Amino acid sequence: MMSVIQATFLCALGFVGAVVWKAWPLLPRWTPTALRNLPGPPNPSWFYGNMQEIQAADNSVPQERWVANYGPHILYKGFLNDDRLFTLDTRALNHILTHSLDYQKPEVSRRNLAKVLGEGVLFTEGEQHRRQRRIMNPAFGPTQIRDLTEIFVQKSIELRDLWDAQITRDNMSRTRIDVLSGLTKMTLDVIGLAGFGFCFNALNPTGESNDFYDAFQELFLPGRTFTVLLILKNFFPILDIIPDQESKRIQRARETMRCLGKELIAKKKAQIKGEIINGHEKDVRRDDLQGRDLLTLLLKANLATDIPDSQRLSDEDVLAQVPTFLAAGHDTTSTGTTWCLYALTRAPDVQKKLRDELFTLDTDTPTMDELNSLPYLDGVVRETLRLHAPVPGTRRVATKDDIIPVSEPFVDRYGKVQDSINCSVVHRISKGSSILIPILALNRSKRYWGEDALEFRPERWAQPPDAAASIPGVWSNMLTFLGGPRACIGYRFSLVEMKALIFVLVRAFEFALAVPPEDIQSKTTVVQRPQLRSAPEEGNQMPLLVKRYIRSAEE
Repeated sequence: MMSVIQATFLCALGFVGAVVWKAWPLLPRWTPTALRNLPGPPNPSWFYGNMQEIQAADNSVPQERWVANYGPHILYKGFLNDDRLFTLDTRALNHILTHSLDYQKPEVSRRNLAKVLGEGVLFTEGEQHRRQRRIMNPAFGPTQIRDLTEIFVQKSIELRDLWDAQITRDNMSRTRIDVLSGLTKMTLDVIGLAGFGFCFNALNPTGESNDFYDAFQELFLPGRTFTVLLILKNFFPILDIIPDQESKRIQRARETMRCLGKELIAKKKAQIKGEIINGHEKDVRRDDLQGRDLLTLLLKANLATDIPDSQRLSDEDVLAQVPTFLAAGHDTTSTGTTWCLYALTRAPDVQKKLRDELFTLDTDTPTMDELNSLPYLDGVVRETLRLHAPVPGTRRVATKDDIIPVSEPFVDRYGKVQDSINCSVVHRISKGSSILIPILALNRSKRYWGEDALEFRPERWAQPPDAAASIPGVWSNMLTFLGGPRACIGYRFSLVEMKALIFVLVRAFEFALAVPPEDIQSKTTVVQRPQLRSAPEEGNQMPLLVKRYIRSAEE
């Protein structure tokens, strides 16, 4: 008969085996890989790799320095000695982005996304992702964005009026305003209305909040610190049983947001079914179902009789999109517009030239077509999203052995000439290889944008450099919205909203920096938000001096 000690030992062994089996897909590959033939910086720490240097610096600065020292293809170390490929070769990046089944988000990244956002379109892979994209694509088409432009403009005007009222209260010719805070509230109100027909009321003049707004702020609170426990939890999910304040905070906020999502879906479905019944229609085609907000469009598409069941989203799938839309639909636009206003303070001549063009439209409420008719505004937006891409980078992991083609041969760390990044030798690398997609670094690489790549110069878009044509982005020959099957589904939404904001705000105000330019830094998070070097404890902010613009009689 088995002794108690033996039984306990076997149970413990089985438990450890189960943990290792579950955690194995999340663990870095510690065996020698072909990537280790690539040049790169020395590894200062087995546990942290090069990540402490990356976290301490502005976005992409260490990687850009390494590329300058070692060439366009480098190897650096992530947490737990994980090999990471960093390449600025557009042929290699095109291969990775267009083969989305072979290069997917890492399991660790997907787990973290699921904890905060649920299993929405940013989380899913493979056939599930294709199905969700196929169903949602019509909701982000030009016709739908044209209908939403009125919301973009109206909320921009509300923000303008709030800032104008603050100038009045301060009784000064110009006042210091944290523009990031106001822009974040504005874009949250927009995605609430345009996405779900729900008003967060974040822009209310009194500054009062509500449960849903507070939950949103908690859920997407920036400034996450990479503690040892947090890193270990990423790789060993069993450690989630150890309670910590951040996990409790996220769980509370998610429950509130889930309640909001369920409430919105129930109300929308009842409203849509009522419209169908009142219309006395037995068969409803997808083309017959129109709606203004994105949630209505998704639910109406599900109710259309000419769509096969395989192309429908379940209520749970639709519910998972609510926090996804909220995060992706507000954070990138608010951050991008913040950096645009910053760039305009650093280039007063550009600010004046832009304002002069904006006043050529004799309206305070432009349509999407009118906004898109302004070439210099378009150039300013493109240049901002090139030089200050809201998302500086993203990761992919190879799901099979592969050979990544490159544009031209390169020399590896042993002095040998290579004409590809070889991921085909099973015992050396292959499945599990980690790759960083260098969005920001590629967008401002001198190799593709010329010697003035780090300068804010909207005029370059009148005749973009030929080399940039090889960048495999879905929009404007840059990687800001990625490329391939996983390119940003809402990029048109973001662009028109950003143009509406700039149109309204630059016509109303003159902007100048409230702190020395060297005090502004962009920290490495999912979205590159500004902070002050002199006051990091105050969190993300962009303090600008805002002054009413008064047109002269001659203008």
